[in-house]
Amino acid sequence: MRFLPALALYLSAAPALAGVGEVTDDHIFPGYTAFAAATETLTETARGDCTAGALRPAYQDAFDAWMGVSHLRLGPVETDGRILAISFWPDSRNLTESSLRRLIAEQDGVVDTPGAYGEVSIAARGLMALDRLLYDDTLAGYGADSYTCRLVTAITADLDAMADAVLAEWQQGYADTLRSAGDPENTTFLSQREAAQALFTVLTTALEFDADQRIGRPMGTFERPRPTRAEAWRSGRSLRNVELSLVALRDLALKLSQDEPAQTLAAFDDALAAARDLDDPVFAGVEDPGSRFKIEILQQKIRAAKGAVTLEIGAGLGVSAGFNSADGD
Repeated sequence: MRFLPALALYLSAAPALAGVGEVTDDHIFPGYTAFAAATETLTETARGDCTAGALRPAYQDAFDAWMGVSHLRLGPVETDGRILAISFWPDSRNLTESSLRRLIAEQDGVVDTPGAYGEVSIAARGLMALDRLLYDDTLAGYGADSYTCRLVTAITADLDAMADAVLAEWQQGYADTLRSAGDPENTTFLSQREAAQALFTVLTTALEFDADQRIGRPMGTFERPRPTRAEAWRSGRSLRNVELSLVALRDLALKLSQDEPAQTLAAFDDALAAARDLDDPVFAGVEDPGSRFKIEILQQKIRAAKGAVTLEIGAGLGVSAGFNSADGD
């Protein structure tokens, strides 16, 4: 009967491999394809009219698409710091504003050299740089013939190039690296369980980020709330980002689990219901005790979703409930 341990090991690994393939094909590829398409539209719009009013709708669509993949902190998006260049937040030292104002003050010619903007500080790149330039009252009033308009066009082109590169690298190699986990030549994922655990880590880490950063930063403390520390508050996206993140993470959880994770899905639906009922786009309510309580409830429900993920999906993948996303395998 010595075959039984080996059989048990195979059976426990098989769902993880199936989950990895489904996540890759039905979650990662569609998400990055949508993001690349949205950034292309944003770039084309900027080439036609780079003023703030003309660009805002395409910017919102691009940010929406990013929220479908922003949790995927592995693979090509980590190359050359792309994930921070795409969305540099939190920005506790206000580096984005200072970097952009320096470029504008110096009229830096980097904006006029195709492909060169990728060498600029990550704080002056990507979605959060556009958030400042398109929505900040002191920056968004630029004219069509201004340096700032050329700066915005350069940022959109750089963002589109990163989105295209990440998608291409997933399609041309990294997806196979994930799927071939455990093969002798695969030095990135030494086992099928390791690949599944990497995706599980992505899921739990993203839930922590939603609760601790996207909600926790503007909450601050009861005595000192910090509403202007919310993500993308200038463009009115703070709550929307949380909601779209939860939608994407719910999908990841469903794809990663071989069987329908009923408790996990219920917990996600509970959190999403709280987000949709909040009616506080930028978490301004952190300064009002009654509204703050509702935001705290949303935060608690997100943490409950992480608990359900850990107990239900983590157990199915063979990952202990005490697994911490900062720990190794």
